[in-house]
This record gives sequence, structure tokens and C-alpha cells, in this order.
Amino acid sequence: MTTIQNVKPLSAEKLFGLLKTEFGNYIDAKLGTNLTIDYAHVYDVINISFPEIIEGTVFTLIVTDLSIELSNNSENAEYNTDLLEAHLLEFLNEQCS
Repeated sequence: MTTIQNVKPLSAEKLFGLLKTEFGNYIDAKLGTNLTIDYAHVYDVINISFPEIIEGTVFTLIVTDLSIELSNNSENAEYNTDLLEAHLLEFLNEQCS
């Protein structure tokens, strides 16, 4: 689990909106791909999936007033999610600073 401190307040609703509108283009530009990304948001939890390449929820974000906790849920050793996680962390750091 990785924790990112919120330098500027970012609610789960606002982060969910940013992910839906900006993260896809961000990661596609970084990787030179056109990934399908699914998001689910309930209260302060956001789940992120990449259904074309990995089955199930890959990342879970828990958003509080002070921080965002990122958990990598991928149990499939066939796929290395480290690169996806690194780009997600970059994106989150840009949005929270």
C-alpha cells in the first residue's frame, strides 16, 4: 500500500471525476496505448480496472481529507502492474500537489 499526502484538498468525488476525464489520456500518452479503464466509486473508495488486460479490480484508492491510499490488488503474476502503478502514482501526485 502506498500513501500520498493531499497537499491541496481533493475529495473522492473530485478525484473520481479527474480519473474518468484525464487519467485515460494521461496513461495512453505515457504508454502509447489506448487502454480501456473502468472505474467504480462508492463513498471514499475508488476501484480501477483494466478489463482488456487484467481481470478484476487492479487498484483501490481510499481517499481521505489528508491522504490517498493506493493498493495494488493484482494477484495475477502473468501481468506486471508496476508500470501501471507508477503512472497512476505520478498522476495522483500531480493532482494532489
